[in-house]
Amino acid sequence: MSLPFDPFERLPRALHPLAHAPAGPGWNHAELSDLLPQESELRPAAVLLALIDRADGPRVLLTRRTEALRHHAGQISFPGGSIDAGDADPVAAALREADEEVGLTAGLSLPLGYLDPFVTITGFHVFPVVATVSRHYVPRLDPSEVAEVIEVPLGFLLDPANVHELEVDWQGRRRRLLEYRYEGHRIWGATAAMLVNFRHRLEQAP
Repeated sequence: MSLPFDPFERLPRALHPLAHAPAGPGWNHAELSDLLPQESELRPAAVLLALIDRADGPRVLLTRRTEALRHHAGQISFPGGSIDAGDADPVAAALREADEEVGLTAGLSLPLGYLDPFVTITGFHVFPVVATVSRHYVPRLDPSEVAEVIEVPLGFLLDPANVHELEVDWQGRRRRLLEYRYEGHRIWGATAAMLVNFRHRLEQAP
């Protein structure tokens, strides 16, 4: 796909700055407010939206989680997880998790900024961190957490035609669900929503 704008040129203006994690409830909080615990009870988490500089164009790093995990088993997700007490900030947590899950060492990535926070029905307040990644990166999986690494072309994910909106009845309300289909993989739920937030922020960047 030929994009109507250069996403990398817009990135500095599209993201919240690294110096301060964005405050406030998740941008999707109103849609899930009846399913969530109190804001103070949400568990802070961070994920890494990694843009890999591959020879055939930039790709987004996603993982297929193992079936044995407690949360989101078997789903397509970004590397990431809970923010630990020893993490300096959400960026540190996202980088630590990416190293542990898929062997993305700090020297191969450059964090750029944050997307808008996001909340999940499993009770997490997620800080998505965007980073560029060297083309020399070779995935090294933790088999206890990650079954597979999937690299999806950035152009595919930024094309509005490739995201599908579904409506489902869940817990007494009609709710919106977003999904992509890529080479037999279903990218949906929180991951798809954060990818759409990424596209929206790029589109709206001055």
